[in-house]
Amino acid sequence: MSTTVLTLVGSLRTGSVNRQLAETAAAAAGDVAEIVIFDRIGQIPFYNEDIDVEGSVPEAAAALRSAAAAADAVLLVCPEYNGTMPAVLKNAIDWLSRPFGVSAISGTPAAVIGSAFGQYGGVWAHDDARKSLGVAGARVVEDVRLSIGGSVTRFAEIHPKDDAEVVEQLRGVISTLTAEAAPSAA
Repeated sequence: MSTTVLTLVGSLRTGSVNRQLAETAAAAAGDVAEIVIFDRIGQIPFYNEDIDVEGSVPEAAAALRSAAAAADAVLLVCPEYNGTMPAVLKNAIDWLSRPFGVSAISGTPAAVIGSAFGQYGGVWAHDDARKSLGVAGARVVEDVRLSIGGSVTRFAEIHPKDDAEVVEQLRGVISTLTAEAAPSAA
């Protein structure tokens, strides 16, 4: 039985490099893991406790929680916007952290990777996302670090799937994350 990894992409652009990284991770995972990319992240309303009411939770938010409950691990693929994570990812984490005390990701192994234009590849955003995941109850896998800098030039003429170094790094990410999830998947 393979490990199910819920994957949230922080860029809403269809052709974004981070979306391409998520797709490459799915292909690189092989039989080790099933990478489930949650495509409705942009449909989730901003978190508001007034609308987070049992029986009337917005459908996209309920679908996210359900996907998280069915997953063995969580992977965020995060660009960097203005020195931090995109609001869409923070919002998803907020929805997953509630209701208080019943987080959909409580104890779930989670990791953050991604690419950004700058030379450090979004390190600040990735650090903020790890912090937010940890506060939300996830078990952040600190050993997973993949921040690919210079995305605009590095991937200008090549898709991440055609970059052998990136594919190998993604295999390592998936391997480490699935190893962390193994006790909960059994």
